[in-house]
Amino acid sequence: MEPPIAIKPHHLVDIITAFGNGIEAPAPHPYGHAVHTVTAAVLRQRDVELCVELGADAICGPCRHNLAGRCDDTIDTSFRPQAPTAKREWNLLLDTRWCERLGLSAGQTLTAWAFCQLLRHRAGDIAWIYREEPAERTATRQARLAAGVERFLAAK
Repeated sequence: MEPPIAIKPHHLVDIITAFGNGIEAPAPHPYGHAVHTVTAAVLRQRDVELCVELGADAICGPCRHNLAGRCDDTIDTSFRPQAPTAKREWNLLLDTRWCERLGLSAGQTLTAWAFCQLLRHRAGDIAWIYREEPAERTATRQARLAAGVERFLAAK
């Protein structure tokens, strides 16, 4: 049996949101992170085991911004001035909020299917999670996330 894929909650949310927007096979990114390979694993096997990670995860591992487990990247705050500039701080903020919303904790294991079931039943209005972002951006994210969850769960 394969070990669980370490994943930040917001990374899986991003994968499912992209899936809801029709993206099934993202191209490799210039940063070298593993969104494309983790996406393939999750979409290929809905019951793949995941382990909730709040630090560097399987996506972060090969990224050029992952320096000994710490992200040195920054985010664009021009449209979200209340967000922290450091990507690691922004990610932790989002992941903490997703854990609270979904009832997850670091180190917990569950399948991608179970994670999507939690999203279906507990995600609700995500404006609180992404409160630093413009409402219209979050509304688009919300619609794509809902579509992605339903598409993901319908394929099993």
